Amino acid sequence: MKNKKFLNILMLVALALSVVISSCRKDDDDIVDPVVTDYHSELTTYLAANSMDLTSVLTGWTISAHDLDSIGIANYFIIDLRNSTDFGLGHIDGAHNSTLGNILTVADSANGTPIVIACYTGQTAAWAHVALRLSGYSDCKILLFGMSAWNSDFDSWTTNIGDVGIGNSNWSTTNTIQTPVTFAAPSLTCTATTGAGILQERVNYILTLGFQGVTNTDVLTTPTNYFINNYWVESDVNAMGHIVGAYRIKETLNLTDNGFLNLNSAGTVVTYCYTGQTSSAITAYLTILGYTAKSLKFGANGMIYSNMTGHKWTASGSYPYVTN
Repeated sequence: MKNKKFLNILMLVALALSVVISSCRKDDDDIVDPVVTDYHSELTTYLAANSMDLTSVLTGWTISAHDLDSIGIANYFIIDLRNSTDFGLGHIDGAHNSTLGNILTVADSANGTPIVIACYTGQTAAWAHVALRLSGYSDCKILLFGMSAWNSDFDSWTTNIGDVGIGNSNWSTTNTIQTPVTFAAPSLTCTATTGAGILQERVNYILTLGFQGVTNTDVLTTPTNYFINNYWVESDVNAMGHIVGAYRIKETLNLTDNGFLNLNSAGTVVTYCYTGQTSSAITAYLTILGYTAKSLKFGANGMIYSNMTGHKWTASGSYPYVTN
């Protein structure tokens, strides 16, 4: 009798265990792994699908002071990013003063009129240009060389040209540019999960962050602190040299060719061009993608001005302006 009771107890225990085990298995089956969003991939896929690659952003994106005056300022919605005091001392007639952080709100008042962004030198305007182009303003342009080019009363360029690179031990006079290698894509985290939402979040981020520049002195003193990209045509590297340790990633710097993967996402990417304006736009775009990036201020004009044969700052215009 005792053996029978013992067997019955064993059967009940076994039944209970089977219920627990099956319940656990059912619970395990019901567990859904959280969806992990690859924010960088979502963003770049969206940019490529909507013609927002870097090559598109840098197409037809500048206008000279001469052309702006010739075409007529009335044909453009001009946004001036200089501080309110300097704006009050003189600005293009009809221009709208704005901070970088508020530029999307101001641009909304353009009502379809092509936008021209002006600043002191063209570098902050280039940063803002990327934000507008990626926000749907496909015909946005910057005033080349900024208000410095409009009238000599606003010249911020002349005092920033120079030859600090000539004879510098960290300037190579021959083409010893580095061979490109492949790096990992940058890590990117957002609250949005769709390409459009991620882009909007990143645009707001760069407008809050502001223009990110670095001086030529800092880079030339310790170039190894940076991943340096020389954004010139190869013939100019052959003729004028480059910063020691620099790479030249230009023609393939787009989503189609995966050229961004030739930039070191683990370091600070410094891009330099001829004037600092294109490099500013590139730096803004890289920041959108999740890179830590800086634009070398005033580009080659600030380092080897006397050796340059083109893309040089020359002189201001004498176009009219109004005061408040």
